[in-house]
Amino acid sequence: MSSSQSGEAGGPTPTTPFRDPKPSPERIAQLAQRVLDADILLPRFQRNFVWKRKQILDLLDSIRRNYPIGSLLLWQSRQELASERAIADLVIAEKKPDYPVNYLLDGQQRLSTICGALYWRGSKSSSVWNIAYDLRQRRFIHLDSLVEPPLHIVPTRYLPTPSTFFSRLISLPEDLQGEARALFDRFTDYQIAVVTLGDMSIKDVGPVFERINSTGTRLTVVDLMRAATWTPGFDLVDKIDEILESLTPKRFGSIDRKTVLRSVAAAAGMGFSSEDMDSLRSKSEDILNGAVGVATEAAKRAADFLATQIGVPSEAALPYTNQFAVLTEIFRRVPSPTSAQFSAIRRWFWSTTFSSYFGGWNTGNMTTDYAAIKAFSAGASGIDNSGVSPQATIWQLRDFRSNSATSKMLALMLAHQAPVDLLTGQKIDVGKSLSWANDKEYHHFFPRGFMKANGKSARVNKIANIVMLTSDSNIKIRDRAPSEYLGRVQDEIGADQLIARLATCLVPAAAVEAALADDYDQFLRLRAVGLQTRAMELAGETAPASSTLPSAPDTASDADGFDEVSRDDEDSDTSD
Repeated sequence: MSSSQSGEAGGPTPTTPFRDPKPSPERIAQLAQRVLDADILLPRFQRNFVWKRKQILDLLDSIRRNYPIGSLLLWQSRQELASERAIADLVIAEKKPDYPVNYLLDGQQRLSTICGALYWRGSKSSSVWNIAYDLRQRRFIHLDSLVEPPLHIVPTRYLPTPSTFFSRLISLPEDLQGEARALFDRFTDYQIAVVTLGDMSIKDVGPVFERINSTGTRLTVVDLMRAATWTPGFDLVDKIDEILESLTPKRFGSIDRKTVLRSVAAAAGMGFSSEDMDSLRSKSEDILNGAVGVATEAAKRAADFLATQIGVPSEAALPYTNQFAVLTEIFRRVPSPTSAQFSAIRRWFWSTTFSSYFGGWNTGNMTTDYAAIKAFSAGASGIDNSGVSPQATIWQLRDFRSNSATSKMLALMLAHQAPVDLLTGQKIDVGKSLSWANDKEYHHFFPRGFMKANGKSARVNKIANIVMLTSDSNIKIRDRAPSEYLGRVQDEIGADQLIARLATCLVPAAAVEAALADDYDQFLRLRAVGLQTRAMELAGETAPASSTLPSAPDTASDADGFDEVSRDDEDSDTSD
């Protein structure tokens, strides 16, 4: 979803005041020294050094051969961001107060390699920076000892110090002396193009970083805010990970960090939006730690609510990730809800799921929701939201997909009914179904083979055609017509028992009759009526009379199976 759709901050606008980025050549030794002098800083939103030993040696060999190794991108700013205090096992000098520094946006692995190769002075023989150049074999190698190597093997850390480097040349044969001088000249003269940006806000840096980052690493608001809020006593990512760790036993430990960050921003008295999260950098370390503390406890209560009151066993079954952020704030403000308040929270959950409210959650919605939670904690009877419930045709039109909120609502509604297998009457393992590890627990009421034989295979995957069914029963049904496999069950247990069994699968009696007549279109419409009625009951709304509900248009879909996972803009959590 675009930033205009989501209502949150996107990329820089055309009026953003950029300094014209101009590349300038700089020698690699000079760049390394700028790093050690804290003139070039590695912000905490950069990933850790991940290059393998071969990649390190390959870069050094490219410099020796005078191959281009790409440019570096710097962001010159006076903004205070957390930065690394060491690079390539080297301690970085203290940054000068109130002095513009250059944050490295692109080129971390390359610049770290140059710094480590030239300035490492460590005591660990197995370090990746214990590097030398073999003059005889003309290649860089890793050493496994700190003992002075033979003269023809020159540690790269000697290169920045001419006296030390050339003292080794005296006893070398003339041809090796020439090789050594060429190596020294190359590393002394080799230049990299450095592009420096300035006059940018921290919010504008993210899109630039994402666009140019050669590793494909996406810079998130969490990364930016980690750098913007870092103090010796507060590391945002570590704190978020601690919250997620506390949720792991409750099976909600894989909630994404940005959702948790929204909860922390709300707990700090700000709200849920990007601007609210950005405002965290103005808060003190004590306030930030306090917000994390209360958000942690509230998040655990939110997970318990989802598991016990709704039947959501893990984050995989949660229709919208951002529902968790709002629930965390609800349980922060109302830690011990009354029975009536629990009912209101349940209605809110079903209502926002049913209406696909979080599919277009924008800044205005976030502000309204934050105010509604505050009012609820002050005594309001419910949690107002502007979601509008869709027509019953959604169950006929939308395809069943594992990342679709409407599909997840169907699964949760079925789980509420304690469904039984329509052939055997045994209880369905709803926990296994709701794990969403795969889609094998969900099956077509009108089988795929039957639909294909009748020229309707493109419509087989509609949500209203999906039930929970054991794998054994699915194998037995195969491609049989509903009239055949349901007819056999009806002959065995009677019509009333068949209807009762299918009611647990949210298949109403009228839809059973249509299935026994192999009338797919009528079945789909009547099952949709039943699903719509149940959804509105859970959301605390009144369902319209079934006679007013229209049939869905006979629209084909490209979806033809459960294994495909794609983004459905109507259902997916698309807020920025």
